[in-house]
Amino acid sequence: MKHPTISYLCNVQYGPGSREDLPGLLSQLNITRPLLVTDEGVMAAGIPDQLPAKPTALFSGIESNPSEESVLAGLDVYRANDCDGIIALGGGSPIDCAKCISLLATHEGTLESYAFAYGGHLKITANKPPIIAIPTTAGTGTEVGRAGLVTMSSGSKLAIVSAYLYPDWSICDAELTLGLPPSLTAATGMDAVSHCIETYCSPRYNPVADAIAIDGLVRAVNNIRSAYRDGSNIEARCEMMMAATQGALSFAKGLGAVHAVSHPLGALKDRRLHHGTLNAVLMPHVIRFNAETIESRINDMTNALGITSGADSFCTFLNQLLDDLELPHSLGEMGVIDSDLSTIPEAALIDHCAATNPREMTLENTAQLLRDSL
Repeated sequence: MKHPTISYLCNVQYGPGSREDLPGLLSQLNITRPLLVTDEGVMAAGIPDQLPAKPTALFSGIESNPSEESVLAGLDVYRANDCDGIIALGGGSPIDCAKCISLLATHEGTLESYAFAYGGHLKITANKPPIIAIPTTAGTGTEVGRAGLVTMSSGSKLAIVSAYLYPDWSICDAELTLGLPPSLTAATGMDAVSHCIETYCSPRYNPVADAIAIDGLVRAVNNIRSAYRDGSNIEARCEMMMAATQGALSFAKGLGAVHAVSHPLGALKDRRLHHGTLNAVLMPHVIRFNAETIESRINDMTNALGITSGADSFCTFLNQLLDDLELPHSLGEMGVIDSDLSTIPEAALIDHCAATNPREMTLENTAQLLRDSL
């Protein structure tokens, strides 16, 4: 291979131009009839034309928050074209959708039956077609993650989680993010920031993940403004791509209330709420929500960032970052109204991320967190 390979949980070809390695990876994984899973935004940007391998079939009918219907439609395309593997190209939505298409290609039953919240992870096996994930944003890190988040036909947004859902290989080529608009650069970048912060605050013991999360946080904060102001800055784009990868490599340790709340908010049918923007808005509120239980962790992060210690200082810093990136500070600014929140606390408590929030989440305190964030 021409580009560096990083092996930690899954294999990653990293660096500008690393998409050149795609044909060799297809051959290595014995994929001869790949399905390309992407979305209309990626198609409109012409990014599939930059890949040095042509797919057998294409599926691009994916919403910004992928649905079970999208997964099933993609599965139909996969089977109709006798595909034997998947290239997932795009942000979190196409890659998560691709993971679930791969799962259902060989696993019987409904997608919801494999949800982590219902113990479905115990039914997932290694018997599934291979996936090569190629991110076109620097934020979700799902290209190196073990989960796919999908809004089910029932209306619930649930995680399908398994070590068998790690992509077989990922290609992190920052050149594919050069055309990302400033607003998406900001929102997806803040997703990476939230992953690093929540991972570091998770009460589980994992010093390896902690070290990666701190490095990813500093890397993201030091480069997100540059990537936002000048999308052609390939150095900043590469640093943001690495920060996104680090956030996801580390969040196997567990996330927290930011994600437990943003997942069901993202499933609201009457709203189109971007996941990264939700996380950006919620992060300062969750820092305050957890402050008494994570004082030493907050001080570690503020010291690493070179700012005054303490929760208030950290939240002021994060709010200034939101201003610099022209992101909202509240759910209300995103169009959320009080009546939207009635079902969110209950849904948040069954989300897999709630279990690793450093402060116990209850219906009452989660409802208050939402009111504070509105």
